Amino acid sequence: MELVGVRLEVPANAPVMMLREQVGQRRLLPIYIGNPEAAAIHYAVEGIVPARPLTHDLFRDVLETLSAQVDRVVVTEMRDHTYFAELHLTQAGKPLIVSSRPSDAVALAVRIGCPIYATDEVLEVGGQVETVEAEAEGGDEEQILAEFQDFIAGVSPDDFAE
Repeated sequence: MELVGVRLEVPANAPVMMLREQVGQRRLLPIYIGNPEAAAIHYAVEGIVPARPLTHDLFRDVLETLSAQVDRVVVTEMRDHTYFAELHLTQAGKPLIVSSRPSDAVALAVRIGCPIYATDEVLEVGGQVETVEAEAEGGDEEQILAEFQDFIAGVSPDDFAE
């Protein structure tokens, strides 16, 4: 899968992470995510380095310190309208699998450059075949990026307060 970007879904103003198959039908896999995860993915894609590490940067650094390598992330299933993912790691030659939210897994994958996968079952349930018309209207990555940058510009720390 490739990360196409993060869009702001209108009228709900909810960020949606867009993944696309790199082979085959090139289906899109839209996954609704939270504002903090959307910002974290955006920062990594744009190469923005914060003064202090964000959560995903910290996690990457901890994995590196522990000599653990993330081999891949996999969106594994959709249950009750919620997607699930796994981090496939190797530490000291031993394979490990850790459950994750897809948004956190992708935010980490973008930081370390590991591949992103989705199971066939997930793509059968949530994958959308993009039509030529849809590509002409909404497939412009520059437009998507501009919309997301506008979204990020309007985010404040109060948006993350509980």
